[in-house]
Amino acid sequence: MHSIYRVALAASVFGFPLLSFAQDKAVPALAAKPALTVTTVKPEAADWSSALSANGNIAAWQEAAIGTETNGLRLVEVNAQVGDVVKRGQLLARFSSESLAADLAQVKANIAEAEAALAEAKGNADRARNLEPKGMISAQQAAQWLTAEKAAAARLNAQRARLKAEEVRMAHTRVTAPDNGVISQRNATVGAVPAPGVELFRLIRQNRLEWRAEVTASELQRIAPGQAVKVTTASGAVVEGKVRLVAPTVDPQTRNALVYVDLFESRGNQSPAKAGMFAKGDFELGRVRALTVPASAVLARDGFSWVFSLTTGNRVAQTKVVTGRRTGDRVEIMSGIDASASIVATGAGFLNDGDVVRVVSTAAPK
Repeated sequence: MHSIYRVALAASVFGFPLLSFAQDKAVPALAAKPALTVTTVKPEAADWSSALSANGNIAAWQEAAIGTETNGLRLVEVNAQVGDVVKRGQLLARFSSESLAADLAQVKANIAEAEAALAEAKGNADRARNLEPKGMISAQQAAQWLTAEKAAAARLNAQRARLKAEEVRMAHTRVTAPDNGVISQRNATVGAVPAPGVELFRLIRQNRLEWRAEVTASELQRIAPGQAVKVTTASGAVVEGKVRLVAPTVDPQTRNALVYVDLFESRGNQSPAKAGMFAKGDFELGRVRALTVPASAVLARDGFSWVFSLTTGNRVAQTKVVTGRRTGDRVEIMSGIDASASIVATGAGFLNDGDVVRVVSTAAPK
């Protein structure tokens, strides 16, 4: 500064023309150095299937409790074990029947005796009907024979009713499967004398399982019978299903409702679905238009999702977005950007808001 002042002073003293420094042109500002070389991409619209996730338990569609109606009889045969697949009417267990067979034979003998007595009484009654009008027997004698016929018929009917009861008791000595299915529990033991009504077996009817999903009251409106469901078991196996029933009420304590889903691959013993399992599943709600970007373009910071949008001068602006579903390497953007935005496809983790970038190419949407 002092040197410039001396030169100006000397020029004014000795008459030299003063050089004008104001004639210098303005020096251009230095261009900002790019922070990163990037590629950009446009958000892509796609039809994605919409799903609703839920958790729940796998249970038997219906269970049949198979018990005994006999009293004081001993189990002599047990033919079914847990896990056995049985058919309707198949013999599962058998009680001793010797005492019942003796009672049954006694009743049959009583019936034969009652039939003979009825035949005799009927003959006497027929004679009374023929002789009493002719005055050959008294009215009192005729009435006795007619009454004896009715009494003999009643005794025969009583014995026949007793025969049916004994036959029912005899049938109860054979415990059979009430339906096709698989044995899930067995309490029967050879030699035991169970009391009437004691459960001997438990049967999963038709070996049919269902998934009982718990959904919130707001989600319940999006589910209807017939919707397809994919249930993932604890082993990671996926079982296809279909909504059979939506519960008509909501639990007042949890505010959740049950959705009953029939599982298609639950009929065989090798099915990955087992009663009592906890499983998660997805209800398929149809296909919905979605705006998607590569997963590499979305950056997670401070608990939010961000993308870097390209602005004028190749500067990037950090933009907060709301993400939705993920499929493969694509992420759904619910809000924050539109289809016209140009966003950084890779390397977002190395950028800051306002950085200048060098764009080498634009990535084509997949």
